[in-house]
Amino acid sequence: MMTHATYVALSYGAAVILIGGLVLMTILDGRARKRDLAELEAQGIRRRSSAPQDPASK
Repeated sequence: MMTHATYVALSYGAAVILIGGLVLMTILDGRARKRDLAELEAQGIRRRSSAPQDPASK
């Protein structure tokens, strides 16, 4: 039979693994998006946020 301490330890372990996985996925996805942006910029496609602001166009 499982003791309370074992239950708590397993619960904390599962939470650490889950949160660690989410952090890892976020980091890897961020790197992939940066790679995608670099490829697009190399092709000459620019982000709208990096375009110079023209006050007359508003």
